[in-house]
Amino acid sequence: MTIKLANIGFGNIVAANRIVAIVSPESAPIKRIIQEARENGMLVDATYGRRTRAVIITDSDHVILSAVQPETVAHRLTSRDREISGESLE
Repeated sequence: MTIKLANIGFGNIVAANRIVAIVSPESAPIKRIIQEARENGMLVDATYGRRTRAVIITDSDHVILSAVQPETVAHRLTSRDREISGESLE
């Protein structure tokens, strides 16, 4: 099994095949998810002190905070898949 990696900003990389969702941190339910993950020791803050712009939820219930926009993370995932499969990016 090949592990695909995704850059989530500032040199931080996560296993792309473990990502369940990439969401914006603005809504109250997502803020509750972040708080619960913090309390349970399942939060990974990869923002380097910057504003959280994307919340990545994994299949192991870890919650990862990123300073990169959700659309940017998603684009990096899809463009990487296209490069590997040999599809054109245009």
